[in-house]
Amino acid sequence: MAPPMPATDPQRTPGRAWATLAAMSFATDVLRRLAAAEEVEIETEAPDGPAHRTTIWVVVDGDDVFIRSYRGHPARWFREATANPAVALHLDGRRLPVTAIPATDPDSIERISAALKAKYAHDPTSLATMLEPDMIDANFRLEPI
Repeated sequence: MAPPMPATDPQRTPGRAWATLAAMSFATDVLRRLAAAEEVEIETEAPDGPAHRTTIWVVVDGDDVFIRSYRGHPARWFREATANPAVALHLDGRRLPVTAIPATDPDSIERISAALKAKYAHDPTSLATMLEPDMIDANFRLEPI
């Protein structure tokens, strides 16, 4: 077994023991457009099927982009992104290839929930569904490819 990496290892993210590599960042203009977008489309693909798109909510917290499934783990797009994390967002007529990384740690869940509450307070019914216990861990953090 290899010895643990020292805390100064450049591939470790300081202060986040669960992270092993530094996250890739979106361009500032893309982050602004994602933060302002009411909805985006996510493109996923089943292993033996064609790509398809689903309309979803997206939130930005700092430099991180998150998505949560309105229908939880059983949702088709969520299952497909879990099986094949190479997905794409469609925003303002542009296709943005991204990698979907599970975001189920308590810090991510809290950040996503807070961002959803701030951004989507105008839709309390849908927001309530997104905050239900069965939904709160059906999350991905997205990184650009």
